[in-house]
Amino acid sequence: MTDTFVPQNIIVTGGCGFIGSNFVHYVVNNHPDTHVTVLDALTYAGNIENIAGLPADRVKFVHGNICDAELLDRLVPGHDAIVHYAAESHNDNSIANPEPFLKTNVEGTYRLLEVARKYDVRYHHISTDEVYGDLALDDPHRFTEETPYHPSSPYSSTKASSDLLVRAWHRTFGVRATISNCSNNYGPYQHVEKFIPRQITNILEGIRPKLYGDGLNVRDWIHTDDHSSAVWTILTKGRIGETYLIGADGERNNITVLRDILEVMGEPADAFDWVKDRPGHDRRYAIDSTKLQTELGWHPEHTNFQEGLEQTIKWYSDNRAWWEPVKAATEEKYKQQGQ
Repeated sequence: MTDTFVPQNIIVTGGCGFIGSNFVHYVVNNHPDTHVTVLDALTYAGNIENIAGLPADRVKFVHGNICDAELLDRLVPGHDAIVHYAAESHNDNSIANPEPFLKTNVEGTYRLLEVARKYDVRYHHISTDEVYGDLALDDPHRFTEETPYHPSSPYSSTKASSDLLVRAWHRTFGVRATISNCSNNYGPYQHVEKFIPRQITNILEGIRPKLYGDGLNVRDWIHTDDHSSAVWTILTKGRIGETYLIGADGERNNITVLRDILEVMGEPADAFDWVKDRPGHDRRYAIDSTKLQTELGWHPEHTNFQEGLEQTIKWYSDNRAWWEPVKAATEEKYKQQGQ
């Protein structure tokens, strides 16, 4: 294991998004000596309210785009690490219009790697298990760091592209980089277009939830707090140039998750509608996080999915003012897509 790196000033790109803002909260709550600069373009998926109330002496917000090389040149000096969460990340949107995914996920990563190279800043890259494609439902295997890339959507192909850029910039230019590929996150501050919050908020609004295809697609769920602690562990202890998979053994198919939500919210198990499947819908994701756990000593804490789901449902119930302004427009977009 390498020596522990303790960053003093980090830039978190996409720090007003779902997973990024949870990481900012995690750092503020657990690592009092680290200052965070949040860089976020505040697209539809970024919300300044996600970091509201955090201490001004610990968190600075910069409104800007990761593709803006001049901004990065001004911003990065004086920081010792970049943690790159910013991404276009919704599969359905990537199918409807791939262009923003190429711009943000590929070009944006290139710009960050170049500025990390220029100022010799430690760089950690947040990616997804979707770069590996999918597994058959009856396949006993799970994704590992050695699994070949086989992305199937415009979203996952742009994330795969960005991962390969990171590897090249480490090998060719010596950028001090690590990569993590994580399974599906759930928890507070997640946009209502995503599977779990969409179902929760539909029920809260009196709308029948909708389920793609046969509902048997399997996702490997992890609480966003566990993702945050894993990223911090990799940032501070990970071996430069390495990739680590983050997962919490949370495999569940979509219909089971939906029925869990319905049960917790006091609804009948069949109180939902079937809708047509997404094109190229991946069947199963499953993460083997052995390397992260054995090499770096990380372990998930939120291993009781039912308990995490109950906390998440409570958060959406208690924070209607956070999600209600975007709910109607999100559902209208789904309606136009027939979903």
